[in-house]
Parts: sequence; C-alpha cells; structure tokens
Amino acid sequence: MGFENRKKVCVIDGQGGGIGATIIKKLRERFEERIEIIALGTNAIATAQMLKARANKGASGSNAIVHTVKKADVIIGSIGIIMPQAMMGEVSPLMAEAVCSADAKKILLPLTQENVEIVGVSGLPLPQLVDELLNKHLVFIQ
Repeated sequence: MGFENRKKVCVIDGQGGGIGATIIKKLRERFEERIEIIALGTNAIATAQMLKARANKGASGSNAIVHTVKKADVIIGSIGIIMPQAMMGEVSPLMAEAVCSADAKKILLPLTQENVEIVGVSGLPLPQLVDELLNKHLVFIQ
C-alpha cells in the first residue's frame, strides 16, 4: 500500500520525546505499516526519539509543525500541544494555533506540566492512556 492511501498520523512531542515515542511504539504495534506516522518534535531530541520508535519520517521545530499538521488526518499529543508556551516554552503560539486550526482529528492526552487541571479525567499512567487512545479513539482506522 502506498503512502497516498494510508492515514497520516502526526505525533507531536517536545522535551525528551518520551511521550511521543511511547505513542508511536504502540501505534506501530497495532497498525504496523497501514498508517504513515510522522514524528513532529518541538526540538531535534524529541524528533530523534520518535524516529527511533519507528515513525516513518520526522521533522523538528515550529515551521515544520505548522506546515505538516495541515496535511494530517490525525494529530496526537499531550494537551500541551494546543497551549501556547507549554512544554517549558517549546510550544510556540503559531504551533498551538496550527494544531487547533488543522482539519485533522485531534486526540489529546491529559498530561501537562502546566498549571492546568482537567476536571473529569482520571489520572491513568501513560501506557494505559495510550491503550485507551488506540482502543476507543482510533477505531476508525483499519
């Protein structure tokens, strides 16, 4: 199956890229090569970690994220990817706006280092949140 027929899933992460790498590993286990996974890091270290987790391709920085999310079918990341100045300032206002404005389905994990609490959300650990993401929110991908 060529890239043109596969869903484009952008995984966005910053800092060390651990959350994004965890998501990508599980996406790859579940969907193998049936989806195209694009790692978008707010920095090169995050992108490198996500590429090691077997993303198809990756790019770093604000401009890459702003440009690439326009073509995505699904965007996955922590809630910080829609919050300007999140991740210790790594999420620029342009990045947050581009993610929010993208036509793609956005699936956000309720993980944040910011002074934000999301009411009604359980405090599940990352592996269980990613399992929920796969089992409840990506069922439309075959």
